[in-house]
Amino acid sequence: MGRAVAAAVGAAQRLAEQAVGSTRAVVELARSGVVRPIRPDRMIGMGGGIFRYGFTVAAGCAAGAARHPDRTAIVDEIGWLSYGELHRRTDRLARALAATGIGPGTSIGVLCRNHRGAVEVQVAAGKLGADVVLLNTGLPAGQLASVADELELGTIVADAEFGEVLERVPRSCQIVTAWGAGLDDTSLEELVTRDGPDPLPLRPPPGRTIVLTSGTTGPPKGAKRPAPSSLTPIGAVLSAIPLRAGSPVLIAAPLLHTWGNAALQLALLHGAPIVLSRRFDPAGFVRTVERERCDAVFAVPVMLQRVLELPAGELEDVWEQHRPRIVAVSGSALPGSLATAFMDRFGDVLYNLYGSTEVSWVSIAGPADLRAAPGTAGKAPAGTRLVVLDDNDEPVAPGTDGRIFVGNDMPFEGYTREGSDVERAGGLLGTGDVGHVDGEGRLHLTGRADDMIVSGGENVHPGPVEELLTARPEVREAAVTGVDDDEYGQRLAAFLVLADGASTSADDVRGWVRAELSRFAVPRDVTFVDELPRNATGKVVHRELHS
Repeated sequence: MGRAVAAAVGAAQRLAEQAVGSTRAVVELARSGVVRPIRPDRMIGMGGGIFRYGFTVAAGCAAGAARHPDRTAIVDEIGWLSYGELHRRTDRLARALAATGIGPGTSIGVLCRNHRGAVEVQVAAGKLGADVVLLNTGLPAGQLASVADELELGTIVADAEFGEVLERVPRSCQIVTAWGAGLDDTSLEELVTRDGPDPLPLRPPPGRTIVLTSGTTGPPKGAKRPAPSSLTPIGAVLSAIPLRAGSPVLIAAPLLHTWGNAALQLALLHGAPIVLSRRFDPAGFVRTVERERCDAVFAVPVMLQRVLELPAGELEDVWEQHRPRIVAVSGSALPGSLATAFMDRFGDVLYNLYGSTEVSWVSIAGPADLRAAPGTAGKAPAGTRLVVLDDNDEPVAPGTDGRIFVGNDMPFEGYTREGSDVERAGGLLGTGDVGHVDGEGRLHLTGRADDMIVSGGENVHPGPVEELLTARPEVREAAVTGVDDDEYGQRLAAFLVLADGASTSADDVRGWVRAELSRFAVPRDVTFVDELPRNATGKVVHRELHS
């Protein structure tokens, strides 16, 4: 009896929380301009899209086609597509894919750069209820073959440039070329032209999006993310990042990673023209923002670093007539020195979202947070519970480091690989990071829990050392990691890319750290390199660092 009562109370509490979250989402969507009076026939079409496809990219496409069919949906290197065209093309693509056996219970892999094909295949899969597996563009052939086998991919939509890494994929897997020529089987455009004989399902079961982990410390795992059951997650993000309906959005972050994919969902919901480029070029990035009058930009921190490294003359004539109102970054750590330098040059437009593939978002720092505390990861947005726990799962005092746990409304069903799971405590998911919350409620990250080393009996995190080195004018980039040591058990090793024209020595580097941090934080190994190994989102791949 007691369990039944507890279950009923818990269910009632969840319903109440969902009602609050949905109300908040409607308020935020009204503020951003999504919720406003529209023609009854268009309202019916929008409602039909959401009823049919839930809160997915397919619903965003269908609703956009009903509400503003002639508005630009995608701008890429080919040209532009309207929302009406995107809807019609993805209907045809979905029917053609269905004729090849794609549907509920099947998975389709996507291995593409940022262009319309990467969007179209996700929308088409949503219209069929199929799962979408977002494949990292940096995967080596062996790992890609393992992922394809593990997740039983019958079809992979890929750009032709990835032909070599696809060679070890099982021959039973159909390869569809999204961009370029030279791969086997057929092309995405041919499928759109071919169409299919059968009508689309009226209301397909919701498919899942499977996002691969970054793979910076080991083989990537698939994280299963079902479609949200309400608009509550949207309300949380919009409470901290004030997007505007219908305003152009540049998605420079890879669409196949959590941040770029979240940007795609937000942009479709807002009926935004989505601007895409297959390759990041810092000068082209800045000029695209001005040419397309982009109101918001979604990027990763290393892109901002590359923009700041452009010669001053290349920036004199851009962002003067038009600057983005929002530059939102995520995917890897945002150094405090980079945040300050970027806002000093381009204005207080910077937003930093901290999260992960598993937990989605944790906290968001707006311009005011980044000015007050440049290295902060921000505050938990509306409807998000953030706690920092000690080794006994007890909350720590403000300013004290501990393990970071979060609860939000973005569902996570676990990994595709058995035996893998995230740490959990009190119904919250662990991020795997260590940090603390200051007196203003802002989160500060110290580093990954598994990056901590024990040197001479002292716990040492590489994060503060990296932050200190990155802030030096002589240093363009820095990465610090732990290595084995016969005397102390472990020690820190630093890898530095120097700024153009700068010179320094290993002793200088050690001196900088010795003056600010404990003696165990001083890196005994200092290696100067031409570049750091990074994945597509700019995260440093530590296992590829070698002295």
